[in-house]
Amino acid sequence: MSTAPALDPAHTALLVTDCQPAILAALPEGGDREALLARVEEAIADVRAQGGTIAYVRAGFTEADWDATPAVNKSFAPLAQHRVMHHEDPATAIHERLAPQGGDVVVRKTRYGGMSATDLDQQLRERGITTLVVSGISTGGAVLSTVVDAADRDYQLYVLSDGVADPDIEVHNLLLHRVLPSRAHIIDTAELHTLLRADRASG
Repeated sequence: MSTAPALDPAHTALLVTDCQPAILAALPEGGDREALLARVEEAIADVRAQGGTIAYVRAGFTEADWDATPAVNKSFAPLAQHRVMHHEDPATAIHERLAPQGGDVVVRKTRYGGMSATDLDQQLRERGITTLVVSGISTGGAVLSTVVDAADRDYQLYVLSDGVADPDIEVHNLLLHRVLPSRAHIIDTAELHTLLRADRASG
């Protein structure tokens, strides 16, 4: 049984990070990729059903973004140099299985973190969101950066252990078991289902 606090859907957002065809392509083909999408899809439906907020973060660049990326940026300079991940490229769209609906929060980012180069924090605050459940790709990139940043901004944080993935399984496991627990409650999609309803059940 989870020891994580119950979730109040009215103040909770499920954050779906970088679930885009171009980024999903870095994961192993076949069952693992499809299973991840299925679990995130289930989590989205669960949070929606309880009246929570769904927030999407996707990576994508304009010409101006590429031009503004300095050569010293080890991660993003190569993307700028080769002009990849254009924001209008279909491969940078949110995967069709997880497509946003009206009223969802959707932001486009140009760095790893979901908040560092976007107005995501502002949009969430305006909706009264104080708790984030983080899912998506990759554990060592967008997930880690966003969790660290959001923890510093005093959000209550949860990471979906079966709703995040990384091309490097060793990095994924190290972060889930040794690094992220100092900043977030680590739960799976079954626990999410329970915690969304626990507050009402005890009320």
